[in-house]
Amino acid sequence: MVSSSPALQDFSIIVPAAGVGSRMGADRPKQYLTLGGKTILARTLDKLQQLNPARLVVAISPEDPYFDATLYPDVERVDGGNTRVDSVLAGLERLDLREQDWVMVHDAVRPCVSIADVRRLLEGIADDPIGGLLAVPVMDTLKRVQKGRVRETLDRSELWLAQTPQVFRFGPLVEALQSLPGATDEASAIEAMGHKPHIVLGRSDNLKITVHEDLALAAFILAREGT
Repeated sequence: MVSSSPALQDFSIIVPAAGVGSRMGADRPKQYLTLGGKTILARTLDKLQQLNPARLVVAISPEDPYFDATLYPDVERVDGGNTRVDSVLAGLERLDLREQDWVMVHDAVRPCVSIADVRRLLEGIADDPIGGLLAVPVMDTLKRVQKGRVRETLDRSELWLAQTPQVFRFGPLVEALQSLPGATDEASAIEAMGHKPHIVLGRSDNLKITVHEDLALAAFILAREGT
């Protein structure tokens, strides 16, 4: 079925990739571990370039010896910071866009994102005043735990797991992240400004690689895609 709504066309992308991935316990940041002969970051950038963004910026640690800029002549590198917010703000400073221009932020370690889903997200927010993100509804029963004991069971009917990409307008995103430096994602900073981002249904296999077990699952997902 062909959608009657045009997808957002003019947007830039920031990939925060300055983290060390301490939970992985590897000899290098997790974005540089390999999946099928390519690093996780390389696979993520390959996916995002399929979207033909106006600009693609990756925020890398200044001491990073692994990123090979020669492989990505169209990708702009900036020095990332100690936190996700620092890195995204560095990317935003490099972009220096107009107030209402669109910016997409995507995790460096989500190489399994579906391009079809991202295009649905771009379609879903094309006329939105705020922006939005991919997310999936919570399927498991959630428990609030205190000191090793269940305190309560949470109502999951309105709970969703946030993913990336997340897409917002340049000016509000800069203001939101500067106001909430501890934000764990862009949407939470936008929410703190009183806005309500649009949710677009994603897929559970849009995996964020965090621990070693995730590598095998990501390899399976990418192999199934034929990539």
